[in-house]
Amino acid sequence: MQTISATLLSMVIVHNEETDEILLLNRPPEAGFPGFIGPGGKIELSESFAEGAARELHEETGLTVDPSDLTFKGVDEFIIRDEMYRYIVFNYVATSFSGELLINPPEGELSWVKRQSVNELPMQEWFKRRLPKFFEEGTFEVSIEYKRGNKVPLKETTRKLG
Repeated sequence: MQTISATLLSMVIVHNEETDEILLLNRPPEAGFPGFIGPGGKIELSESFAEGAARELHEETGLTVDPSDLTFKGVDEFIIRDEMYRYIVFNYVATSFSGELLINPPEGELSWVKRQSVNELPMQEWFKRRLPKFFEEGTFEVSIEYKRGNKVPLKETTRKLG
């Protein structure tokens, strides 16, 4: 059996159903993955995936969500086969939340964006393709394989589950 290393992360799309707006953060280029993206980050060893998602959401936005109120939407994995490495993102939607947005968020400026105009914003292509899946029935699984240093995927598989 081969040993692989992995980084486990979460992403939460906060959806205000009354206004049909979603909360995105605009990451500056120096932070990596520049452009608009959902809040999220690394899951710590002592927490469940949903607990990590709720914690990261709070740290990056100031909003509070109960982990049991998150809706699991799917998994993204980015594989670097020649390094035996997987970067795995557990994706959630939050429609029940409380709190006030941070005035100086650590990861980039926060914006409530109308869902129908979100594609007009600058964002990573992978996020632009993924975002609609958060609002489809069921869950999704996306696997993208790369060779280190190459931005063009060797292989990409997307599945709708459930």
